[in-house]
Amino acid sequence: MKIVIIGAGEVGYHIAKALYQTNDVVIVDLNEEACLRADELDVHVIHGNGANVSILHDALDGAGLLVAVTGSDEVNIVACMASKLTAKGKNKLKTVARVSNPDYIDQPVAKRPQIGIDIMVCPELSLASEVAQILAIPSAIDAEYFAGGKVEMMEFVVPDDHSLVGKHMQDLHLANCCIISALFRDSEVIIPHGEDTIEGNDHIVVIGKPASMKEVRDLFGEKVGKRSKVMIIGGGVVGFYLAKMVAKSEFDLKIIESDKERSAAIAEELPDVLVLNGDGTDINLLKEEGVSDMDVVISVTNSDEKNLLCSLLAKQLGVKKVIARSDRSDYVSLFEMVGVDSAVSPRQATVNEVLKLTFGQGIESITTIEGEKAEIIEYTTSKKSKIVGRPLKNVKFPSGAIVSMVVHNGNTVVPRGEYVIEEGDRVVVFALQSANAEVERLFK
Repeated sequence: MKIVIIGAGEVGYHIAKALYQTNDVVIVDLNEEACLRADELDVHVIHGNGANVSILHDALDGAGLLVAVTGSDEVNIVACMASKLTAKGKNKLKTVARVSNPDYIDQPVAKRPQIGIDIMVCPELSLASEVAQILAIPSAIDAEYFAGGKVEMMEFVVPDDHSLVGKHMQDLHLANCCIISALFRDSEVIIPHGEDTIEGNDHIVVIGKPASMKEVRDLFGEKVGKRSKVMIIGGGVVGFYLAKMVAKSEFDLKIIESDKERSAAIAEELPDVLVLNGDGTDINLLKEEGVSDMDVVISVTNSDEKNLLCSLLAKQLGVKKVIARSDRSDYVSLFEMVGVDSAVSPRQATVNEVLKLTFGQGIESITTIEGEKAEIIEYTTSKKSKIVGRPLKNVKFPSGAIVSMVVHNGNTVVPRGEYVIEEGDRVVVFALQSANAEVERLFK
């Protein structure tokens, strides 16, 4: 597929990086440095304004997808609208726009075909929603849902003194309808087999039926019914929407915001939340507000460096779990390396939506994890799918992937070798990026 990307910043660059090996990618940006960086990939780079109709006219020839991800909402919206008009009648062009202003969008992902935008993505709202899911499961550092909520994915860290350390995978007795799909060890992603052993500080990805996951959460010391104390540092779009999402839940919530007017506005909008006007790096303020008693501290300011500093200060003062926003992709692994429990990036939601469109028919959802090394993909099978009608043991499945869960007629199952996938089943697959092309062929 030919794909045109407007904007070569962090989001645009990483979309191009994820797609250029199997697609014809054109990237357009006004910034010369961004263009030089994009030129390192095997893509066609155009230095210019992505909302310029004459540039779009040339770039869109034969294109099937336009992705507008500059830092300006208006440029992204205009680029999509102009592209639909320019490509009208020539081909079925799909458009995706990254939009951050809550005046334009009030949910993480929306469809606006009436104005020429097939998918509108708000990275900040997506990030707030992701962190809210993590907060809902105190013992986990990541959480996602698939198949309309019938399948749940959680990521846990195994402490050095945990009972799981030293055990072989084949000796684990997890609840029914639960499976460990992956181990993250240092920079390695392992799809585990029976003889593999769990080590201290491993990150394990468990996928299962939500009702059965309670046992796994108990295994990691979660206490049901306890009100969690949560502090959010940064009252911008992410911090505000996160507070709004969880304010009515079982949390004692505090927000620290440096801007006085913004603090007053949040306090008025969220009367049940304690809003403090101050600096999240002020160690005296953190101590006065009892940061050491917090269960979770989330730093989501617009500065990666400040988020890291706030998180490390909180950790040093005794906070059990710290979550930090990182806009720069190369900081995510660094944050976690130096002690941040979970580093979250707003760009990932946009990347995932674009990947979903490029994978073709049958993709319901896609989640990229561990710095884009692996993906969890949800497929709906059709009668043409090569995986349908045969026992899984007879399917030549790539070594870098595993069928984790199947939802058949509303029932969630962990498939074994004899299991036969049928048309219309929703199949959740964990796959290394290197195995994606082979997996996709099985579902076509």
